[in-house]
Amino acid sequence: MNLTQKKCTPCEGNTPKLTEKQSKEFLKQTPGWILKNNKIEKTFKFKDFKENIEFVNKIAEIAEKEQHHPDLEISYSKLKITLSTHAIKGLSENDFILAAKINKL
Repeated sequence: MNLTQKKCTPCEGNTPKLTEKQSKEFLKQTPGWILKNNKIEKTFKFKDFKENIEFVNKIAEIAEKEQHHPDLEISYSKLKITLSTHAIKGLSENDFILAAKINKL
């Protein structure tokens, strides 16, 4: 099933984190994202601050629906998004589901 068609599921501390091999497989479905220190990240560039914030608001809507929230680093025309599952201190399928849905924006 395509990641954009999936829904994030609640992740408890006893949920196993993905292995590096599993994460690399999911990365194939999330172009532009890179694996870094048990997290995935992607940087977006916009023409100005307003366009950046409009995109951030769209991400916020998706994150709320999925109940899975990214870390966002906002500068004038640049947005760095970092995803990991804090409860397990690593990556879960939820991170890649959210990344795929962000890519679809």
